[in-house]
Amino acid sequence: MRNALRAGARPEPWKRGPVLTALALLLGLVLLLHATITDHAGLGSLVENVLPWLGVFIPVLLAVACLRRSLAAVTALLLPAVVWTTLFGGLLHDKSRPGGLTVATHNVGAANPDPTATAHTLAASGAGLLALEELTPQATPLYEKTLAPKYPYHAVLGTVGLWSKLPLSAARPIDIMNYGPLAATKPAAAKLPENRALHTTVTTPDGPLAVYVAHLGSVRLMPRTGFWTASRDIGAAAVTKAVTADPSPRVLLLADLNGTWDDRAFAGLRARLDSAQRTAGTGFGFTWPAAFPMARIDQILYRGMEAGRSWTLPATGSDHLPTAATLTW
Repeated sequence: MRNALRAGARPEPWKRGPVLTALALLLGLVLLLHATITDHAGLGSLVENVLPWLGVFIPVLLAVACLRRSLAAVTALLLPAVVWTTLFGGLLHDKSRPGGLTVATHNVGAANPDPTATAHTLAASGAGLLALEELTPQATPLYEKTLAPKYPYHAVLGTVGLWSKLPLSAARPIDIMNYGPLAATKPAAAKLPENRALHTTVTTPDGPLAVYVAHLGSVRLMPRTGFWTASRDIGAAAVTKAVTADPSPRVLLLADLNGTWDDRAFAGLRARLDSAQRTAGTGFGFTWPAAFPMARIDQILYRGMEAGRSWTLPATGSDHLPTAATLTW
């Protein structure tokens, strides 16, 4: 009799776990509607930078739903599972193709204890074009000396540089720190004087290639103001304007964007450039932090070409991993 009463008191499987069901639906809606989340205090940008990791909650909620025998929660989890797979499932299979020009980019780190070893690691990649960000006056001569045997051409402007096996011409800086109306929101102390972006033209056997190297401003998670992205967003707008105005049929951007490709700050770039990682990579290709990569903030972007392969290189003395890709005309 007691067992019968207990069985009758239990909710039906469709009525069990209302909280789990609500969490599953909320997770699905965040994944589906992330672009509509308010960016007050940088909330929207922060969510988009961790968007792939939200998928971790799906198996966790599924396990709890199975323990609770909640059919409603299990059914509700179909929403986040389908949306996550639609957004990121294509990154999980191998899309690489052989051949092409190898290019690489690396935030070498201002505090890198061994620039010479870093330069040897990068040169061993066989890249024809090698972009470096966060160069310092002390380390730049070491990179120049070490890379010179394999890279006869190079241009360094401020904290960014490009080393090339092919001739370079008309290197010029691009101001990405004090651009547009957003710059007025930055305090004077936050306006960095050094150059953090350049443009140059590479002469290839198949014609000229316009190359941009950029290191966008850092982002900060502030206790009072939230996710601060002002400097990064200013740089994104400046780089977007530059590549939009560039008449070159082939454009390459090698950059530390300080944000993932899903971040709303790069909507303009997504409309004009393709990501080598998204089109030719295998997996997420996370590059930061090097000790336990959790975000892909170092990017190889292009137009007028096709990406054949995208991958990360071995760790160096930097807190970023280098990333490389092959491109074909």
